[in-house]
Amino acid sequence: MNSSIKLEPRVAAILGALVGDAASLGLHWLYDPARIAQIDKSKGLVFLQPDASDYAGVSGYFAHGKKQAGDSSAYGELCLLMLRHIARHGKFYRVDYQSEYRNYFGPGGGYQGYIDSPTRQTLQTLLPLKPEDFPLQSGADDDQFAALAALPAIVAAHDESQDALKAKIEQVVRLTNNNDTAVAAAQYAGCALLAILQGQSAGQALSGALPHAGEKLAPLVEEALQTGMLDSAAAAKRFGSACHVLEGVPVIAHIARYAPDYRTAIEENIRIGGDSCGRSIMLGAIMAAYTAQQNGQVASIPLEWAARYHKLSIAADACVQLRHQ
Repeated sequence: MNSSIKLEPRVAAILGALVGDAASLGLHWLYDPARIAQIDKSKGLVFLQPDASDYAGVSGYFAHGKKQAGDSSAYGELCLLMLRHIARHGKFYRVDYQSEYRNYFGPGGGYQGYIDSPTRQTLQTLLPLKPEDFPLQSGADDDQFAALAALPAIVAAHDESQDALKAKIEQVVRLTNNNDTAVAAAQYAGCALLAILQGQSAGQALSGALPHAGEKLAPLVEEALQTGMLDSAAAAKRFGSACHVLEGVPVIAHIARYAPDYRTAIEENIRIGGDSCGRSIMLGAIMAAYTAQQNGQVASIPLEWAARYHKLSIAADACVQLRHQ
């Protein structure tokens, strides 16, 4: 089945992020491309049941033993949390969001799964406090990919200036990642997605957002955009495939610039290994929004992929609320 979904670009961005994350979960944090290639030949790449034997004897970390194919990583859960927050409240409210974050990811909350370092440190800050005492910057000094996870909903719901978007992104990122590099990476990715939603091509948007990337990230992304052809393996070898934004954002930009469609982008992202779920949030958002813009609101998210994402109905309901605001 090769059917794609007709979606308004803002909705496509959000669902592209969520579906991409779930598609990547089965091989998340497997750092051996040769092993991934072997698995691809026998089982494929997307929506695989997490299996410890796939990680045996090679570089990787098996974190999702209690999850099922179609579940989300913590990144996808964070993306959905922000979507539901904005859909419920009409806009972003910091203290309410911090409370929802603590209630969901903290002890006794609805989230079940691996807790990464930024999440753990953020919870350690929030758990002892009353909501009225929550700090403006509750996040860890950490540049990992939790910093980008909430962006699709933030950007999709944004109707102000680019400068206002950058300020909002900084506020949101510092709640989980109180780190200048993380903020700059999020502002770059957010401005690129906004430009796509405003009608720019992926190449124009990814290049045009470079002034927002900061002095550490900008030259890396610029290099990643200049290869002239899709070579995700070379990009991963050059920039890295781990959880840090200085590694992953150039890889995202490279794939988004040269991949022909959403399916190709997500599969290439999985093939190179490492923090595929972390990269998939903004990669999926950018590719889905761009293809929806280019193809008369037909995003190239495969229909059969969307159907396998376990929280599709929850996300779809929140997107309907978002569109009516």
